[in-house]
Amino acid sequence: MQLNTFAGKQYLLNEMITQQILYLDAKEKGLDKDEAYLKELKALEENLLKQYAVKKLLEDVKVDEEEVKEYYEKNHEQFVKGESVKAKHILVKEEATAKDILNELEGGKSFEEAAKEYSQCPSKANGGDLGYFNKGQMVPEFEKTAFELEVGAISEPVKTQFGYHIIKVEDKKDSTVMPFEQVQKQIENYILRSKQDEKYKTYTDQLRSKFNIKTNEELLK
Repeated sequence: MQLNTFAGKQYLLNEMITQQILYLDAKEKGLDKDEAYLKELKALEENLLKQYAVKKLLEDVKVDEEEVKEYYEKNHEQFVKGESVKAKHILVKEEATAKDILNELEGGKSFEEAAKEYSQCPSKANGGDLGYFNKGQMVPEFEKTAFELEVGAISEPVKTQFGYHIIKVEDKKDSTVMPFEQVQKQIENYILRSKQDEKYKTYTDQLRSKFNIKTNEELLK
């Protein structure tokens, strides 16, 4: 149901009225004095207070941009984007079929046309285009050939668990360090969580000492 329609608004209004009259009826019956209700209410109140205490404890933890930049400069290795390859492929079940397709390619047939005609991979709809991929994303035999080929080159049939592939490399990109702007938010969130965790642990350790908390680990065995 669309809540911004007349019917939707009418539904919401009726629900609000229903909830309110249920509340009034419960109060009239004295259900708010029931022992079971009061026990649940106390547990909810305790949990809410704990959550609020943690929120108040951590609300002043901040991360400034200089901290983020410093972390980025000192940890470049964490933000390296490995070399990648852009490739197309044609997948068939039989090696003989793959060799016949290679002959057609050598005879002038376009790779895209051959992929659409013969490939048994869903990528055939895009002329065999797989886009860019990094190491570790393809099966080893396919990956090895793709990263060894020069741009524009077409491979001999490559056997994998899926069948025989003819691979054409369209482009290659070297390893690069991702720009600061691209990872800034990620770093900021990491530093914020680290500072919050540290403050939380320090404070709760102090509370353990204050309230003289001791644990008997033998009971856990």
